[in-house]
Amino acid sequence: MSHTSGEEGVKQINRKTSNDGACSRLYLAFILILLTLTPRVDSSWWYIGALGARVICDNIPGLVNKQRQLCQKHPDIMQSIGEGAKEWIHECQHQFRHHRWNCSTLARDHTVFGKVMLRSSREAAFVYAISSAGVVYAITRACSQGELNSCNCDSHKRDKAQDLRGEFDWGGCSDNINYGIKFSKDFVDAKEKKEKDARALMNLHNNRCGRTAVKRFMKLECKCHGVSGSCTLRTCWLAMSDFRKTGDYLRKKYHLAVQVTMNQDGTGFTVTNKHSDRVIKNDLVYFENSPDYCVMDKAAARLHFHSKKGRVINNDSDLAAVMIYLPGP
Repeated sequence: MSHTSGEEGVKQINRKTSNDGACSRLYLAFILILLTLTPRVDSSWWYIGALGARVICDNIPGLVNKQRQLCQKHPDIMQSIGEGAKEWIHECQHQFRHHRWNCSTLARDHTVFGKVMLRSSREAAFVYAISSAGVVYAITRACSQGELNSCNCDSHKRDKAQDLRGEFDWGGCSDNINYGIKFSKDFVDAKEKKEKDARALMNLHNNRCGRTAVKRFMKLECKCHGVSGSCTLRTCWLAMSDFRKTGDYLRKKYHLAVQVTMNQDGTGFTVTNKHSDRVIKNDLVYFENSPDYCVMDKAAARLHFHSKKGRVINNDSDLAAVMIYLPGP
């Protein structure tokens, strides 16, 4: 129904119920129920990857005010995030290529992953973690390549330092990972900080795990100086490792993810397994068990794929479209 026809319908209802207070109250209650049942829109900034070079802040659905302001202030960073989104989604699909759920995406859907993300499962935990990590990686790389106006190489790496091979001088272009982490936190976490519910707390935790995962794999790269490559002097800088290492690490965290409940004060989590003494600071967390992702999507039944117990799920795009599970809100 169009916006105009919706307004006409409301006017007609109002005219019919103008002399009937009871009907008016029923109508109001109906509207409130509809609003209550409308599912929350998850991290719609993921859709930036689909928009690509056409990123226009006002055209990205679901952004909160802070995200929209950052988008308008830093269009160059949004471009980097858009390119990075394609990479982390591809990495997600690589990591789950042999799983029942293979990180399937929905074309022309601003939620990118559809209703799968409405369930607070370990799959949702992984997606939030790797998407947050992808933003850090994309921004940090763009900084070092001189593509952004607001940052460049890490200028704090100066003078001399030492590693297992001995003393070296800081030089070159160290990746500005701290800037990438800060912007990712400001932009990605903005929506969750506004929601302030159990799912938002879960998302914030997994976002942080994703950001720290990228920093975990920073490596020292050096260039030797001296006669005939004797390496009597070294100039070194810090660089990010390939994003695949972050993806591998987070997939392991996915398998070790911890089921939790939110504390009564709403500030943290309690591990569901009362016999566990795990510290969950660096673990992915989730609330709900994963569904059976081999349940057939009736809307795609026309493709005539059938699930079989014990089958190996591959990465075929048509199969992915069929096997995607659509849980209720």
